[in-house]
Amino acid sequence: PEPPKVEIHPKSDLACLQYTGGTTGTPKGAMLTHFNMVSDAIAFSSWTKCRPAEEVFLTVLPLSHIFGMTTSMNAPIYAAGTIVLLQKFDVKKVLDTIQTYGITVFCGVPTMYALIVASPDVQSYNLRSVRCCISGGSPLPPEVQKKFIQLTGGVLVEGYGLTECSPGTHTNPVDPSMKTVKIGSIGLPWPDVDAKIVDLETGSKTLPPGELGELVIKGPQVMLGYWKRPEETKEVLRDGWLYTGDVAKMDEDGYFYIVDRKKDLIKCKGYSVYPREIEDVIYEHPAVKLCAVVGKPDPIAGEVPKAFVVLKDGAQLTAEELINFLKERLEPYKLVKEVEFRKELPLTSAGKVHRRLLREEELSKSSK
Repeated sequence: PEPPKVEIHPKSDLACLQYTGGTTGTPKGAMLTHFNMVSDAIAFSSWTKCRPAEEVFLTVLPLSHIFGMTTSMNAPIYAAGTIVLLQKFDVKKVLDTIQTYGITVFCGVPTMYALIVASPDVQSYNLRSVRCCISGGSPLPPEVQKKFIQLTGGVLVEGYGLTECSPGTHTNPVDPSMKTVKIGSIGLPWPDVDAKIVDLETGSKTLPPGELGELVIKGPQVMLGYWKRPEETKEVLRDGWLYTGDVAKMDEDGYFYIVDRKKDLIKCKGYSVYPREIEDVIYEHPAVKLCAVVGKPDPIAGEVPKAFVVLKDGAQLTAEELINFLKERLEPYKLVKEVEFRKELPLTSAGKVHRRLLREEELSKSSK
């Protein structure tokens, strides 16, 4: 029998109802069309210079998450690549898999790369097959990026995307010489993507290079809207632009930099403190494996930064030592006022540190 004849309208028919991660609030269903998802897979393959039928992709990101679905399933299929699937992220299994199968492309979240470079026996593995790695989902600490590149000889660049964009929109150039890669930047907009920085107050004024504002995006991968949430759709989709909720800036060369989520901003004594800036410095300490910074309610300052830290196996570090380390590198108002050491941090299904849960813990403590 012939297959049923079904008319598909790529730009208007839904291919996927993809829920947001809920790291900053209630998960919402992003309505993604066939056109959204195919255009993003093609753009990813083009940007990362995928060699047809030659690449070996390590797929460890959950395929139920849009980052994994696009970069570790749809794009590899488009590029006729080999896909090596792992059920979940485990450092030893990842290292074994890279060495055994000659992995060339590996997309992940910063937590994964941080755990790999912190692994005590990572030097015993041959990871030189790695050609290209894209980090997304949350900011990539520069220290982690540098160490991973040294280990593999491949390119690890930071990219950017969000569920509402299928998800990718920006990445640093996949440049083996690293001459066009800017550490700490999410890179340049992908082909057919327009991006700009607008003021945080009204969202209507386009800001010049160097000024902090909200990143807004327009392109073929932008969703139709949120499923059955018309009011919230109107908040984020305005005149064809998607308002990302991310505080960012653009430099004179057109490279973009994410400073933090608007909702993660810490207001301390009237100052705006961005958790990512503190986290990047904490990651410079050789004893640190994972960290997260959130705002802790304070009756005088409003909020103060608090750090949650996981140490590397066998490492020793006190709160006082870490704070003194930060004092040499940060302005006084950015210093954490408390450090809590833990064996592990809460992670989302995509492997990102779940800042919202930590923030809710602190709010719960303060209300008692």
